[in-house]
Amino acid sequence: MAAKKTPSRLGFRMPAEWEPQSAVWLSWPHNLQTWPGQFRPIPGVFAGIVAQISRFEMVRINCASRLQARAKRLCVRAGADMASVKFYNHPTNDAWCRDHGPIFVKNDRTGELAVTDWVHNAWGGKYPPYDLDNKIPPSIAKKLQLRRFENNMVLEGGSIDVNGRGLLLTSEQCLLNKNRNPHLTREQIEQNLRDYLGVHTVLWVGEGIVGDDTDGHIDDITRFYKPDGFVTAIETNQRDPNHKLLAENLERLKAFRTPAGKKFDIVTLPMPKPFGFRGQQVPASYANFLIINGAVLVPQFRQKKRDAEVCAILGGCFPGREIIPVDCYQMIWGLGTLHCLSQQQPA
Repeated sequence: MAAKKTPSRLGFRMPAEWEPQSAVWLSWPHNLQTWPGQFRPIPGVFAGIVAQISRFEMVRINCASRLQARAKRLCVRAGADMASVKFYNHPTNDAWCRDHGPIFVKNDRTGELAVTDWVHNAWGGKYPPYDLDNKIPPSIAKKLQLRRFENNMVLEGGSIDVNGRGLLLTSEQCLLNKNRNPHLTREQIEQNLRDYLGVHTVLWVGEGIVGDDTDGHIDDITRFYKPDGFVTAIETNQRDPNHKLLAENLERLKAFRTPAGKKFDIVTLPMPKPFGFRGQQVPASYANFLIINGAVLVPQFRQKKRDAEVCAILGGCFPGREIIPVDCYQMIWGLGTLHCLSQQQPA
C-alpha cells in the first residue's frame, strides 16, 4: 500500500508568524454571549484592530452579509484603509478565527499555498453551536482556490506555535485533554502534527493560565519570537496561582534544546495584574500579541506601567517592527485578545 500523501510528504510546512504574510484573516464579532453584558463596545474595538492591520497588509474578514454594512461603517470610522479590507460572506458562530480558521501551509519549492482543515469543537464542546465555524476552512479554501488537507483530529490554532524550521510548541493540558481527542495517544497526536504541519519535533509545556477556557492554549503562555528563542509569561507574585504553573513551564523551556543541541534564548514577559468581570478572573496575557508584516500588535490592559514595560520588551524581540499597543481591556471579557482573533495567511 502506498504511503499517504500528507502535506509534509508533499513538501508543505507551516511558516513562522514572523515570515512574510499576504493577509490576516478575522471573523467579525456578533455573538452577544461571548461578551455577556459587555458586547456593545466590542465591534468598535475590533474595527480599530482592522484599521491597524490594514496599514501593513490585507485584512480578510469572515462576516455574514447581513452584518457587513455596519461592519464596514465601523471600519471606516476607525480609519481603516478600506482598499486593504475585504469582506467574505462566511457566516460564523463566533469571532475566534485563530481556532476555527484554516491553518495555512506553504510549499517552499513550488510556492503553493494550501489549507489544513482540522475539526473545531469549541474548546471541548463548551460553546455550542459551532457548525458554522467548522465551515470556515473549506469556505476559505474554495474562495481562494487552494488545496485543502482535511484531518479529523480536533486542533485549534491557538494551541500551537511554530518556529517555521521544524519545531512546534504546545501544552499537555490542551492537546492531551480528553475533551479533544480521547481516541488518540500522545504519539498519534504528534504524528498528525508532523504529517500536516511539516514539523519534526513537538515541544510540550504543562498547563495554561488561570481562567483560560481553552484549557491551556500556548498563545497565552509562550511564543517563539525567533527560530531559537521563546518569549514566555511569568508571574512574580508567589501567592498568585499562575506563579507555580508558569514557573514550571519556564523550567521546561530551559531544559529544551535546539536541533543543534543548544539552549534556547528565553525572554520573560510579566503577567498583567489579575482582574476580571462579574467576579470571574479573565485570562489576560501579554503573550497574545500578533506579529504582522512590519509590526507587532500588543494587547494592553489599562495597567500603564506594565503595559509600557511589555511593549519595550517586545520591541527588543522584534527590532525593525513597529510596536503597536492595542487596548484589549474590554475584549478580554470574551476570554481572548489579538492572537485569538486572527489567523495569518503566508505570502
